[in-house]
Amino acid sequence: MMMNLFSIFDPSTNIFNLSLNWMSSFLGILLFPMIFWFTPSRMTIFWNKIFITLHKEFKMLIGINSFNGTTFMFISLFTFILFNNFLGLFPYIFTSTSHMTITLSLALPLWLSFMMFGWINNTKHMFAHLVPQGTPSILMPFMVLIETISNVIRPGTLAVRLSANMIAGHLLLTLLGNTGNSLSTMLISILIITQLLLLMLESAVAIIQAYVFTILSTLYSSEII
Repeated sequence: MMMNLFSIFDPSTNIFNLSLNWMSSFLGILLFPMIFWFTPSRMTIFWNKIFITLHKEFKMLIGINSFNGTTFMFISLFTFILFNNFLGLFPYIFTSTSHMTITLSLALPLWLSFMMFGWINNTKHMFAHLVPQGTPSILMPFMVLIETISNVIRPGTLAVRLSANMIAGHLLLTLLGNTGNSLSTMLISILIITQLLLLMLESAVAIIQAYVFTILSTLYSSEII
């Protein structure tokens, strides 16, 4: 409660026992434009190397006939999924990529846009893609049916793959963590080590699943050109 007008300048003002009065002195650093930083930070160089590597790989997968700037869309998708996967590893933060609402919202519009573009602009190519080369004539109707079904379920498989992998690891961490109250000191030490190893595994899964989702989306887009 503010007792007088000058109490807002009181250095002892705090929230959750954290003194926040001097934070305003550091907020300006966040607002500096990049031109004021003469040399890029190591973090910037690190991310630039990742983006360049992803750009080269996506460009190779999509092909030389792709539109300019297509790879940046997939790099943005990779970054978005990666950050959401990692945020879910922190306590009390909901993992949005473990929910089908988010994963389907990412996969379904991508797949629909690929299909609309392919069937409108490359109709013959899309029909030819339904029958793999060298298929016997008697099997062609079945191959068309199989290829159609596999094509239709692609957004679902993308969404379920990402959400299921995110849920599985977090669920295992939660179940193991809830058993700690009933364990002895020796078993708790083993449990902590196990949790740390699982956390490292989940960090790797967060990267791999973001990469897999983006690579598969890239491969699906390369089939329509």
